[in-house]
Amino acid sequence: MPAMRLISIPAAAICWLALVADTRPPVIVRNGLIATSQPLASAAGLRVLQEGGNAIDAALTAAAVLAVTEPTMTGVGGDLFAIVYDAKSGKLVGLNASGRAPAKATPAAFRARGLADIPNGGPLSVSVPGAVDGWAELLQRFGTRPLARVLEPAIGYARDGYAVTPVIAEQWEAAADRLAKDPAAAATFLVNGRAPRPGEIVSNPKLAATLQTIAREGRDAFYRGPIAQAIAADMAKRDAFLTAEDLSAHKSDWVDPISTSYRGHDVYELPPNTQGFAALEMLNILEAYDVAGLGHNSAAYLHLLVEAKKIAYADRDAYLADPGSLPGDLLRRLISKDYAAERRKEINLSKAGTYAPASRSSEAGDGATNPLGSGPWHVAAGDTVYLTAADQHGNVVSLIQSLFNTFGAGIVAADTGIALHNRGSLFSLSPSHPNVIGPGKRPFHTLVPAMVLKDGRPWLSFGVMGGDHQAQGHVQVLLNLIDFKMDVQAAGDAPRFNHAARLALEDGISEDVRAKLAAMGHSLAERGGTHGGYQAILIDPRTKALSGGSDRRKDGVAVGY
Repeated sequence: MPAMRLISIPAAAICWLALVADTRPPVIVRNGLIATSQPLASAAGLRVLQEGGNAIDAALTAAAVLAVTEPTMTGVGGDLFAIVYDAKSGKLVGLNASGRAPAKATPAAFRARGLADIPNGGPLSVSVPGAVDGWAELLQRFGTRPLARVLEPAIGYARDGYAVTPVIAEQWEAAADRLAKDPAAAATFLVNGRAPRPGEIVSNPKLAATLQTIAREGRDAFYRGPIAQAIAADMAKRDAFLTAEDLSAHKSDWVDPISTSYRGHDVYELPPNTQGFAALEMLNILEAYDVAGLGHNSAAYLHLLVEAKKIAYADRDAYLADPGSLPGDLLRRLISKDYAAERRKEINLSKAGTYAPASRSSEAGDGATNPLGSGPWHVAAGDTVYLTAADQHGNVVSLIQSLFNTFGAGIVAADTGIALHNRGSLFSLSPSHPNVIGPGKRPFHTLVPAMVLKDGRPWLSFGVMGGDHQAQGHVQVLLNLIDFKMDVQAAGDAPRFNHAARLALEDGISEDVRAKLAAMGHSLAERGGTHGGYQAILIDPRTKALSGGSDRRKDGVAVGY
């Protein structure tokens, strides 16, 4: 028998132990791994891998289970994005399965109702849900199992019930008053008028029937068949814009991911209408600095990251919109190294600043006036699930799915058991902004799955859920992994910041750091709270072992075999 071989680990690779005390070891396996935000979803995906299904089969099975067991964050009434590495072709492809605005949704239509802004919930915030079509597209192109088999575990949990986990129960309780305002939502998601508590068994038999119809009749049941008719009829009763014709017209789009390099790693995000370019822009700005030398979560480090974030998000708020609204030359400029070098000059390393978006003209200098104005919002909230799976054949999928706010629009469509999302609320009513609502347009979108390649092969598949936090969360996780050499679990567990109207710091970042940041001019939020939720798989380029991490901020787990 050959002697056991050991691969030595450089000392730098264990420096994270001193940085992140509140963490656990990553899950490390050889054959297949899945990481999700809810244990039943992870278990269902693992079962698929062990039975010979591939990463895409496992991810979609888990996504459907999450649509039942984590209804606060996701559902068949929401949107989906994915990045897939196909081992057979060696290619990376992206899927935009986000829905579009109804044909009747125009600024004039909202003004006619006396509205100056799109409501953050309710029937007028509903755009076409894209998730079900996304499932069908991914399965048709990359899967090995029929949709009916993929949906079996989800149907079982919806029909027979499941135990509610602690974090989801807390989110559910926070949304109880909102759900109570809609009779269909209250009947579907409240137990005797209240949210279920941890450990209580809940079911959604109407959603089970809906999923059975999709399993039997395919995606057309949702977009052209009985489910579409039920949703459209309910929207008509609510005097909303969404119609059967809007649902019938929906289709997902296969897209090319966009990328930049960071210290020898090729980081891939999805193009607009997602905010992925903001993460790439931040990385380009930060690459010129010795961020590790500043010290993890030191005041100097956090200040630098926040300033880079402000620049990238100024561009995001000014330009992110439907894919047809951002010219290719401008997008290429925003994620270029030359543009990062221009914007880097504006950062004062000892004082908080404010930043203008890029000029729309590629010839204009940095800081030029944006003729469209900046976006009128900050999407601080946002409720989402992210999951990732990898199999023994080398296939990897990075998938994100969401209702946007907790339980989406706060309404359930008739007897379908479906909570409809409120992603349409992220449109603008300003006619001069590229994100102005219009028939068939896709809205500004926060959902961003990501993948990192080294030497042309997948190295990391990951995401950080949480609305406005996602792009800035991506950057913090990547720096934890690349600059600070943390493992894939510790990289997600480390305390994070979230910058919106104020700078919020998670527990674990010291009072001394807070004081120094305040002295630099940062407006700090009150201490407390958590930001985002992370799942990831890291592939060792030497051994091909799969390491999985699942955020301590969520109920989920990474599991493999």
